[in-house]
Amino acid sequence: MATPTKIHYHKQSRELELAFADGASYRLSAEYLRVHSPSAEVRGHGMQMPILQYGKKDVAIMNIEAAGNYALKISFDDGHDTGLYAWDYLYNLGKNHDELWQMYLDRLAKEGRTRETSAIQIHQVH
Repeated sequence: MATPTKIHYHKQSRELELAFADGASYRLSAEYLRVHSPSAEVRGHGMQMPILQYGKKDVAIMNIEAAGNYALKISFDDGHDTGLYAWDYLYNLGKNHDELWQMYLDRLAKEGRTRETSAIQIHQVH
């Protein structure tokens, strides 16, 4: 199991810094953590496609607390606070950041959504 040796939230840049025992270190943005929340609200139930989160570019972390010795409970300023970020899950988010982020950006584009918080979403009905 990947266990963090350091957890630090950089409020200014809105990034969560995680260092692990194997020497790996990652800085994950609040937006990235929010759109990849392990909660059922985001991940979906069962085998369905995860629910696309959009308009989260300016989201910030309000609170971080340990959930036992295995996970973090992260509360965001958009009211989202469900789902536990297990150490292995956080490690994989860091390790696979570039690929996961690109998949997210591609899906936003495909579904006509944006990262911007205040953007008005216009959908054309064909």
